[in-house]
Amino acid sequence: MLANQGYAAYANNKIMTASPAELTLMLYEGAIKFANLAITAIEEKNIEKAHINIVKVEHIIEEFQATLNHKYPVAKDFDEVYSYLMNRLREANMKKDKEIMEEVLKHLRTMRDTWKEVMRTGRTH
Repeated sequence: MLANQGYAAYANNKIMTASPAELTLMLYEGAIKFANLAITAIEEKNIEKAHINIVKVEHIIEEFQATLNHKYPVAKDFDEVYSYLMNRLREANMKKDKEIMEEVLKHLRTMRDTWKEVMRTGRTH
């Protein structure tokens, strides 16, 4: 029990002290994790677990959309990608479709890797 409390405190501190760029990376990592869990649940025919994890990915994408800074022209492009992913996630959730989730996962990994590169080169604000 104490180990769990210690980890929770560590995780909370990690989030509270993270930069906006690091928080974005954490969100991408979370979306990838939940997409993988949804794929596994679909394979196991665990409808409830698949649904829960797909919805978690949707919530992260919604957060990305809500925090876009529209003073930059590229925000429109990101908004379109996020809208596309949301549509695919809804379809995957309705059909419990593993292939759609794998497509979404591929996009999320690409976006995460691109974000890591942006962080590495110091072009985040």
